[in-house]
Amino acid sequence: MSIKIFGTKETLDSKRKRNLSDAIHSSMVETLGLPSGKRAHRFINLEPEDLFVPEGRSMNYVTLEIMLMTGRAPETKHKLIKTLFAKIKESAGIDPNDLEIVIIESSHENWGFRGMTGTEALGKLAYKVNV
Repeated sequence: MSIKIFGTKETLDSKRKRNLSDAIHSSMVETLGLPSGKRAHRFINLEPEDLFVPEGRSMNYVTLEIMLMTGRAPETKHKLIKTLFAKIKESAGIDPNDLEIVIIESSHENWGFRGMTGTEALGKLAYKVNV
């Protein structure tokens, strides 16, 4: 699991980064059953001139890209998205209209971490992929 958060440098200031990371992490733990120590978030800060936002959105526009191994049920992913919208609004003050969330899935044979393939790691993870 890996998460990238894109937004302007002004939107992703240090306080908001912490609040966003906490909201994202608690959503992942709550809905996917990830261990509390499983946090992998990368913030990509853009200059305002490097971000063109869709009409009707503000410069607080943020995109989350969540990389997951395939296996979660559609209902689980929908619950994760709804939980992210609510927690991020509450803790980071980003309106759901300014938040785009995309879950990108890849099968376990396409992953490698901790010196092993995703296929080798499946039975050794501290969490379930098929939820």
